[in-house]
Amino acid sequence: MAMYKFNSFVVTKEKTLFNSIHHVAIICSDYEKSKHFYTAVLGLSVIAENYREARQSYKLDLKLPDGGQIELFSFPHPPKRPTSPEALGLRHLAFNVTSVEETSDYLLSKGIGVEAIRIDEFTGRKFTFFKDPDGLPLELYEQVTL
Repeated sequence: MAMYKFNSFVVTKEKTLFNSIHHVAIICSDYEKSKHFYTAVLGLSVIAENYREARQSYKLDLKLPDGGQIELFSFPHPPKRPTSPEALGLRHLAFNVTSVEETSDYLLSKGIGVEAIRIDEFTGRKFTFFKDPDGLPLELYEQVTL
């Protein structure tokens, strides 16, 4: 078993550097439209909302049930995503859901297009994709208990 040591901190296969993902940052093109999508449609709670005058930018912190966060940013004239989903950088953001079918049905009822539900060939779990207002691929992934 590989072990890496730095001062008194030891990293092994059982003890990693990280406990969890704290947040994912997303830059949107239309702040109000994206804020509505992530709060009113997806139901995420607002932790904090700040306008940064020097950057002409909003920063909206959104809470996920497990304590993770999404930081939603607006900037004047951000460049578009070159391709979807196979672009350099963040490929997609996946949400752990109890029922892929029920969540898909809910999104469809809100007028949001959802791809056909598929089965992950490696885990056997159901998943599908939908997009945020800027076309960022978002995934629904059948509940994984950690």
